[in-house]
Order: sequence, then structure tokens, then C-alpha cells
Amino acid sequence: MGKGYDIYSPESIEEYGKLLENRTFKEILTERDTLIKESEYAYQTSKEAKGSLGQLIEKYHFDYEPNSNPKPDFEEANVELKVTPFKRLKNGKVSAKERLVLNIINYEELVNERFEKSTFWLKNQLLLLIHYLYEKDKDKLDYLIKKVHLYRFRDKDLEVIKNDWEFIRNKVIKGKAHEISEGDTSYLGACTKGATKNSLRSQPYSDEKAMQRAFALKTSFMTTLLRQIMSEEAYEEITNTGELAQKSIQEILNDRFKPYFGMTPAQIAEKVNIRFKPSTKNIIPQIISAILGIKGVKLDQIEEFAKANIEFKTVRLEPNGIPKEHMSFENIRFNEVVKESWQDSFIRNRFLDKKFLFVIFQYDESESKNNNREPYFKGIKLWNMPESILDDKIYELWKAIQDKVRRGVRLTHHKWGSGYRTSNDLPGADFNGVGHVRPKAQNSNDKVLLPDGQHITKQSYWLNREYISHIIENE
Repeated sequence: MGKGYDIYSPESIEEYGKLLENRTFKEILTERDTLIKESEYAYQTSKEAKGSLGQLIEKYHFDYEPNSNPKPDFEEANVELKVTPFKRLKNGKVSAKERLVLNIINYEELVNERFEKSTFWLKNQLLLLIHYLYEKDKDKLDYLIKKVHLYRFRDKDLEVIKNDWEFIRNKVIKGKAHEISEGDTSYLGACTKGATKNSLRSQPYSDEKAMQRAFALKTSFMTTLLRQIMSEEAYEEITNTGELAQKSIQEILNDRFKPYFGMTPAQIAEKVNIRFKPSTKNIIPQIISAILGIKGVKLDQIEEFAKANIEFKTVRLEPNGIPKEHMSFENIRFNEVVKESWQDSFIRNRFLDKKFLFVIFQYDESESKNNNREPYFKGIKLWNMPESILDDKIYELWKAIQDKVRRGVRLTHHKWGSGYRTSNDLPGADFNGVGHVRPKAQNSNDKVLLPDGQHITKQSYWLNREYISHIIENE
């Protein structure tokens, strides 16, 4: 007990860790009568020393030297220490600032491991999580530690994490480590870990080098966990441990929706006992929640959706299999685009570990000229954007927007009826076959200010309808 805690007891370590709550990192140093030299202070607060806050706690609170040992930090108690930031959103809710990076993936070793004896599980099965409040423009040492707790994976979550781990391992076994995308999995991701694309590692069943990656709990998983432990959010569950031990989330969703294939929205509504009004804007989300057995619950309140970062999108296909409309996303923040880097860009992080649940309806050929036609339910698709597309086509779109905004967007005014219509030279639907820019505004007067002082109708990111059709039919 010379360190103030029992090195063999997880509970003792947690209790000692809770002494950090409601204290800043600077106070930790002060209470230990520690004086930091200017050079060390600069190191601790530098952006390059990302692990410095965790190292500070290890060294000055728990009294052991930081190391890169593959075993847990508190080896005798089998506890791994993780320091992780969160932030307060404008609506007052907490949100994890980033994913929780765990340990580097060694592709050569991974293929020979079994989950229960894997490097990942032996190191991370019991975590001491230290959550601190990130505040922009504040000195890192002034960040406030808000919550310290031991975290054991719930049996139900563990089944999903096992499935994710196996998916990543199987991709490496197939010689496709270079094709891994962070969005491939649900709770446990394989995030890139390295300064540049030159951070490559060998893989056992392919001559192609793969990006260095680490296992990480996704930002969405950490946000949901944080809101639960801080009692800020209640979620509804649509699966149980037994189901998840047998099937993936995607397989379970397929089973839930399959009985309704071929039905119109009105027929499904009758089947699930929902009053159907075609004019109701959120009738499809109501139908989906009823199919999932949680009638009246918003889809973002489904625990599995929140943790896996699953977003629902309705897709209506014409008889030829192509949607009538392109798919819209958020408005473009032009003042941010001109300053951001690609790795930290809004649009890259929007797609990076996001999963989309496409609920697909299709119009029948025989009703193609009927103004009151009703589509039939074709099925669902759980999809994430491959990083190969994200870092190629979406990067190309983002870069084109950034370059044009920096130079000055060219606006052209055309005579249109009794008034005028304005066009611009931002990337259009024929740009690269995947994404483009187009207006998304309440009306022509709904405008934003560009960095060069011009006003432009609000614009947003869109995925091409042909690309959506390709996703549904081929991926």
C-alpha cells in the first residue's frame, strides 16, 4: 500500500483514481509539490505529446513510470488506464471528443490469435477510464477531470466487440488489411495510427503494405457510454445478449425487416398498428421503430444505433433502380472549409466511422405515371463508406470546394422569369460520380456569407443518386 492503493485490487485503484475527480491536471502536480521546468511544461502541453496527460496521471498520481508494455498498466490487477476527453455541445449534452484508442494492431500476430487470449483482450478487458472536460483555447493542464470509474464491458456489448474483432482479423487473413475501413465494424474500430500515409506495416497474406492501425472504441460508443454514466440519456435496446452471440447487428436487422418486404408503407403501418398518414413527415421513422419493437421511440434513442453510429436514411428508387433524388447531407461551413485540413475536416469525420441504414422502397413500373403511386418495401442496407472512396472521391470534392472558396466562388446571375437565378462554379453532379455540391435552403433568400464577402444560397454536400444505386445493388 506504499503508493496509496493496493496494486492487486481494481477497486482500490479505482478508489484512489476517484481522488482526481473535480481537479485539474495542474492541481495534480501542485498537490505532489512538483515543479515543472519550462521545457517539461512545454512538452506536456504540446500537441505532439498526445499521451502526455495520461502519462502525467501515471507518473504523478499513481506513482509509476509510463511505458509501452503490451500488458495492462496495472499489471497485477489487470487494469488498463485510459485518459479520454469529452466536450459539452451547444445543447448542453456531453459528447466524447474522439475515439478511445487502445492498442496497435500487429497484423502478423493477429491472424494466429483467438479473442480470449488475444493481445487486445488481455490488455483491455478492464479499463480505468478518466474522463476530462475539453475546452477550446484552454491550457491543457487546466482541463478539469470530471469522472473516474472502472469499466467492464457488458456481456451484450462484448458480443458485438468480439464480432468486430473477428471481422478485422478475417480481413487480415484474406490478405485485405489494406482495405480495412474504420466504418466496417460496429463498436470496435480499426483506426489509422500514424502521422502520414507512409506509416505502413506488412501483412501476412499479401505483399501490399497496409496502413498502421489500432483497435479503438468508436467515438459514438464512448459518447453513449458517457451519457449513460452521467445519467444524461436513456436508451432503448432492440437486441439481447443471446441474439448477439449468434448473429451480427446487420443479420438481426435483416431478420426484423424481412417479413415486410414487398409491402407498401400503408400496409406495413397497418401490420404494426400505426395510423398511416402519407403527409406525416416522419411516418417512415415511426414505422421503423414499430418494426423494431419500440413504437414511439426516436431512432437516435436506440442504444445499438447510438453506439454503432448508425444513421437512418430513406431511399426511394424509381423502377429503373435509380433514386429520383440525390442524397443530401449537412450544409457546407465555408468559413471552416478554407481553414481545415483533410484529416480533421468535417466531411471526412462525418463519414469515417458512420454506418447508414438505408431503408429502401421502389416504385413499380406499372405505376410510373401515377401521381398517387405508392412504393413497395424492397429491403434494407447497412452501409459505410469505404476509406478508399472517402480518401479519394470525397477528398477530391472537399479539395475542389476549398480551392474555389479560397480563390473566390464565381457567381453568375441569369434572368429567370420575372426575376433572376444565381448559379456558381462549385462542383456539380457531373464532378466525379460520387459527390457534389448543390443548394439546400428554405428559399433563394436563405443565404450565407462566403469568406470573400459574397452571399450565396446555402449549399450542402450531396451523394450522387447513381452512386446510391450502385451501393444498393453492388456493395
